[in-house]
Formats: sequence, C-alpha cells, structure tokens
Amino acid sequence: MDKYQQSHKDKLFKTSTHDPYCSQRVEGSAICSQCGAVYHAGNWTWSRPENTVAHAAKDTTCPACRRVADDMPAGTLTLSGSFLQKHRDEIIHLMEHTEKAEKAEHALERIIKLSDSADDLIVTTTGIHLANRLSHALESAFKGQSDYRYSADQYGVSIHWTRDE
Repeated sequence: MDKYQQSHKDKLFKTSTHDPYCSQRVEGSAICSQCGAVYHAGNWTWSRPENTVAHAAKDTTCPACRRVADDMPAGTLTLSGSFLQKHRDEIIHLMEHTEKAEKAEHALERIIKLSDSADDLIVTTTGIHLANRLSHALESAFKGQSDYRYSADQYGVSIHWTRDE
C-alpha cells in the first residue's frame, strides 16, 4: 500500500454513525405508551394505517420519548447575541411553531427543552433534523450566522446561531 492509499484508508472505510435510540426494533405494529406514536412497517408516525392492529404494550416506548426520559439530545442549538435578548419571545415563538410543523410530519422530531445559560438560550432536540430546521428558520426569519458541527463518533449535531445588532 503506497502513502496515498494509507492516508485515505480511514476515510474510505468509515461507517456512518447511526442513531442508537432507533436501533431497537419492534415486532409488528405498536403504540408508544407515553406519546401515542404508532410504529408500523419500520417507521414511527402519528397515524395508524387502516386494517392494522397495533399493540399498546406498557414497555413500548418510541425513541423520542426514550431520549426525553434519558435527557440525551441528538441536536443542541445554542443561540446567542444581543439580538436574542431583545427578541427572545419572537424567537421562542418561531421555534415552537417550527417544532409543531416538524412534529406533525415526523413523530420522532421534538424539542426536549429550552434552557438559559448565561446570556445564551440552549435548545435540545430529539433529532438532528429538527435542530437543523430550527437553525434554518432562524436564519430565514432573523438572519444571523449558524455554525454546524456534526459529531464524528456519535449521532448528533451541535449548532451555534448568533446575531448581534
């Protein structure tokens, strides 16, 4: 193996990182005992297809509810800047509206919590797609700068959005 092949060896054979919370499979169809999401044909949704029998077992919990219970976010969005302090209520309203739209289509995409840290607002999500969508909604509505960092060894994304006036 020459130097070029050796330098690219790790890059060529790296496996993609998968969400460990979604690796647990459910046999047949089921209903999450906490939120009511329906598992059918390998997907979690809000609607149950006709002629499908879903079992509401006490121990069946969707990946999003498990993430919330474990407080293990897949996405972390940190907002900062003087603009945040002046328009906090508008920003929170936008994030709640965006989550509602995303959650209606994708049962596993939810906000875990909004918390304050110094002058920052930290939003944690059950999925990386909702974190991305929130960041894009912020950029579209209020401009600002976003910095995306995907984890190399874990399933997750960390996004930092900032805007100063």
